[in-house]
Amino acid sequence: MTVDAPLLDLLFSGANLFVLPFWTLMVLVPNTKLTRTVMASFLPFAALAGLYLFLFVTSFSNVQGIEALSDPNLSLRDLAALFANPHVTATGWVHFVVFDLFVGRWIYWQGQESGVFTRHSLALCLFAGPLGLLSHLVTDALWRRFAGGKVEEAVG
Repeated sequence: MTVDAPLLDLLFSGANLFVLPFWTLMVLVPNTKLTRTVMASFLPFAALAGLYLFLFVTSFSNVQGIEALSDPNLSLRDLAALFANPHVTATGWVHFVVFDLFVGRWIYWQGQESGVFTRHSLALCLFAGPLGLLSHLVTDALWRRFAGGKVEEAVG
C-alpha cells in the first residue's frame, strides 16, 4: 500500500501539531490539575504509535527497503538513501516526535515528584530530545546535591 503525497504531508503536519498542546502544558503551566490529568494519560502515545505503525508498514512497500534495514552491514550512505524517500522520512520523524514527547513526559513527572525545575529541560527536549534529557539529568543531580530537593519549582 502506498500513501499519496498530500496525505503524507497531512499526516506529517498533523503529528507535529498534535504534540504541541502537550509540550505547551508541560512548559507553561506544569503545576496545574489540567496538565497533570492530561499527562497522566497514555492515549497521546497510543495515537502517535498507531500513526507510526501505519507509516512504518506502508513505507516499506518494496522488499529492497526491508532488506536494506535488516542488513547488518547497513552503511550510513544506504540509510541516507532510504531516508531520501519522503515516506520513510515522515515515518522516522513520527518516531522522533513520539519518543521526544515520551521522554518529555518522564522529565515532567520526575519534576512533579521531586520539585526539580524542568522547564528548560522540557524546552530542550522538544527541540533536541537527547539534549533535554541530558539537561534534566544534570539539573536533577545538581538539585539533589545543592537544594536537597526541598525547594519547590517556581509556579508561574
